Amino acid sequence: MNISSKNKSYSIGIIMNGVTGRMGTNQHLMRSIVAIREQGGICDDNGRCIIPEPILVGRNKDKLKQLAEISGCDNYSTDLEDLLRDPDYQIYFDAQITKLRYDAIKAAILSGKHIYCEKPSAADLISALELYRLANEAGVKHGVVQDKLWLPGIQKLIKLRDSGFFGKILAVKGDFGYWVFEGFDVPSQRPSWNYRKEEGGGLIIDMLCHWRYLLDNLFGDVKSVCCLGATHIPQRMDESGAIYHVTTEDAAYTIFELEGGIIAQFNSSWVSRVRRDDLLIIQVDGTKGSAVAGLRDTCIQDYKSTPRPVWNPDVPKEIDYFRDWQPVYEGDRYENAFKVQWELFLRHVAWDEPFRWDLMEGAKGLQLAEAAHRSWRERRWIELDRLV
Repeated sequence: MNISSKNKSYSIGIIMNGVTGRMGTNQHLMRSIVAIREQGGICDDNGRCIIPEPILVGRNKDKLKQLAEISGCDNYSTDLEDLLRDPDYQIYFDAQITKLRYDAIKAAILSGKHIYCEKPSAADLISALELYRLANEAGVKHGVVQDKLWLPGIQKLIKLRDSGFFGKILAVKGDFGYWVFEGFDVPSQRPSWNYRKEEGGGLIIDMLCHWRYLLDNLFGDVKSVCCLGATHIPQRMDESGAIYHVTTEDAAYTIFELEGGIIAQFNSSWVSRVRRDDLLIIQVDGTKGSAVAGLRDTCIQDYKSTPRPVWNPDVPKEIDYFRDWQPVYEGDRYENAFKVQWELFLRHVAWDEPFRWDLMEGAKGLQLAEAAHRSWRERRWIELDRLV
């Protein structure tokens, strides 16, 4: 970490591995690190500023060069081993495909780098726990991306919860997904490795890691899970135009039991056409009121505004079930969710501010994904052990 005593600026070098992919480019590089640099860094009231200095890393030199030109980040390299020996870079960030993450993060830890990575942090729970242990033994700081906690819709749910709006929370219902084209007539909008188990793909490992941190942080720790997965579309076309067999699930239907007696159920699907407010909808029902949150917008219905329907399918519908829901916190300003967490992690590294979304939180997501796969395989509820 380079510190200028004149203006108390902290220049932090960041090795950004795997940012030529869609998520790495858009969310982590352009809308987070580049945006932080363009705003003049992360500054506090004491005149201190953190300036991230990224170097882009990957296997394709041409892609890296093009991305460097677009982003204005001049430095790029295909030699990760050399960079891990360079003291000018204090943080290693990983947004590679899942199967490549463990080896790279382990090497970075052993090189003394602080770690920030996409979820899942590894391909399996044992590996994720080992990374957590190694990072603690090495004394490096570490974090895992849990971006959805800072989505505007989720932040509004947190405010409602903290205000006591819901009363006693009874249940949570999530609906996520959209139609991912097979690639035959319309190009697929997801990479083909997502549909290959042998390459770390699968909807359960992708999405249940998200549901774990959302449920744990908003409503209560997940105690047990019951899951049914499905491969609804068995063949797709890859980026080269070759037809391949799908070897993992493209949908998951899951029930969670949370501490405190709350029941949550999530449908997650890459084969579902959207007829709802957003690609992700979370409904929270409580004794005093309910809320429905999308990625950005949240609406509520309190006890007094709740209609009194009577079941009678023999007459036309008399109630407009959308009418008595009201939007909340419309005037509030929210930053990009990835950028918010990046800023928190950089403050953690530079100024030792608290940051609790560490590699153990990443391991918890994998624990839930593996339990869900086991539940599907054995056709039963699976209890989650506490990870130490």
